[in-house]
Amino acid sequence: MRASEAVRNVVKEKLARDEVVASMTIRLTRGVEIAQLAKTAGFDMIYIDMEHSTITLDMTGQICLAALSVGIAPMVRVPANTPDYIQRVLDGGALGIVAPGIRSAEEAREVVKAVKFAPQGERGAGGALPHLQYRSFPTAEANAAVNDATMVIVQFESAQALEHADEIAAVEGVDMVLIGVNDMLASMGLAGQHEHPKVFDAYARTIAACRKHGKHVGVGGLSTKPKLAAEFIAMGARMVSTGTDIQFLLAAMTEKAKQVHDMSKA
Repeated sequence: MRASEAVRNVVKEKLARDEVVASMTIRLTRGVEIAQLAKTAGFDMIYIDMEHSTITLDMTGQICLAALSVGIAPMVRVPANTPDYIQRVLDGGALGIVAPGIRSAEEAREVVKAVKFAPQGERGAGGALPHLQYRSFPTAEANAAVNDATMVIVQFESAQALEHADEIAAVEGVDMVLIGVNDMLASMGLAGQHEHPKVFDAYARTIAACRKHGKHVGVGGLSTKPKLAAEFIAMGARMVSTGTDIQFLLAAMTEKAKQVHDMSKA
């Protein structure tokens, strides 16, 4: 077996076929079962949100390992775009980083440097990676395979990011731009106005920049607006962040409680 056969990223494979990727966000669940549940439900990708939760580094690694074992791509949104966080979640089993709040090409390049082994970056070698099933391969072969499989997803969450969309999308090593609509709207003084023309403009500009440089666009922050997300997919976006485990659980609980209360009214 070669290193490139040992490590797979189903998200990169689907994007290469121009297919749409379904993702869910983990903020609540601390058990490894969530990886199998996500796979059974039909998701292609999970991302563990260390930025907006108290999930530990250890639990993040355990969920990543479980995801790798069932064939779903585990990503991690780090709480800070620093090598210490990025290195450790990648060594723990993540197949990519979601980097929040990117505003410039220089910031994007720093993330790529932390994610990729040389010559593409400056990631330190720790050996015995779970992505390679802990197999031993020649270093150059292993590093190249892991670099190819590992994604860099940068988030646009501000008006400033849009101003630099083309140069950020041009950064070698960036795979996808995920638009965080809620924070972006807040930065524009338009909080909650998901159907504002500036949202459509943001997607149009970002999709055009990503197409120009062979990158992809993800839809975030529209879990309650599936029709709007579908419009952006039609425009060319290729990943949808569908919501969090908290949202999914609460929605199912609310529906079940309503069913029981409605029985008494029949």
